[in-house]
Amino acid sequence: MGGPGDPPEGTPEGGPGGAEDEYRSVVFDESFVRAARLQEYSADERMADHALAVRRRPPLHRGLARQLLVLAVLIAIAFGTAVYMGLRHSYTSPSARRAVEPLRMTIVPLVPQGEVPGAADAENLFAHSPAAHFEIGAEGIPLPASYRTAHFSDSQVVTALTTVKDYIVRSSLYPEVLTGRAVAPARAILDPDQLDQFDQSLAHPAADGRHAPTGWLVRFDPSRARLADHRIRVQGSLRVAERDAATLEITADHTFVYALRPAGSAAGAPVSLFTVRREVTFRFDQDDLRTRQVQLVTSSVQAGPLSCAGDSSAYLRPLLAGQKATAGGPAGTDPYETDSTPALCGTLAGAAEPKT
Repeated sequence: MGGPGDPPEGTPEGGPGGAEDEYRSVVFDESFVRAARLQEYSADERMADHALAVRRRPPLHRGLARQLLVLAVLIAIAFGTAVYMGLRHSYTSPSARRAVEPLRMTIVPLVPQGEVPGAADAENLFAHSPAAHFEIGAEGIPLPASYRTAHFSDSQVVTALTTVKDYIVRSSLYPEVLTGRAVAPARAILDPDQLDQFDQSLAHPAADGRHAPTGWLVRFDPSRARLADHRIRVQGSLRVAERDAATLEITADHTFVYALRPAGSAAGAPVSLFTVRREVTFRFDQDDLRTRQVQLVTSSVQAGPLSCAGDSSAYLRPLLAGQKATAGGPAGTDPYETDSTPALCGTLAGAAEPKT
């Protein structure tokens, strides 16, 4: 007689250990049972009328699939938003910017024909000079009527004009810049790609058309002259043009007249006038307009009274009241005449000097 676990008829003959041995490798553990898609009802549940023998279990991965679908939708929305914002607010990347050209500059000393006129006070000199009707300070740098161009809006043109005016004021009218004590006010609004050239010009001045500090700003040799009057006379104009669809250019042409005394002199020392005409071309791309910075393309400076023999690249070294030069240029040049073309060293026209 078989044991409690054997079939009533005993173990079938010829079997290698019976059915138990045959299915011994099949293990129906708890995880297998829970994962089954079909589940048999209990005895109590089967007693109900028309109850099916089994019921279908909900798939365990349906919640996970729903989460993956939601995640995919969110990723698609984020990607679409990024593309839209990129197209709507497309700024030029730094790597795609056009290379900024180095500033090209020309410094032309204007030599007096005789002794430099002087007077006891600046007002008397200004009243008897061509600068008598000039405005004082920034008032002499009016902005033209702003207008949009083919590729730049009215607001962009206004931004460019006001930035140029700011640079002119900082580089030509600030007392600390004029006396050589500071350069930071002008440097602060230069395009970053021109800072190396600017810094090299200050560290190693050279009359090479690239590295003269006086091509960037007006500065007098502090050992030679000082301001006698901070009310600098100014007259000039600003012109707007498009270089191309991506570049706006502004040309600034201004004449500045300074009243100077010898460095270290008493308050009653004679005053003389010094004239500087600056014609500077500025350039703006979209990044410059956004950051309110400027690129200087060309700078042409005529200044006098100076000596042709002196070096005017690092500082302007004025000839003051009562002084005269020993050498001059080939022809007279009047910085008040905007259509004049000077030589590398010119002679200051008599009409440009005050009548004392």
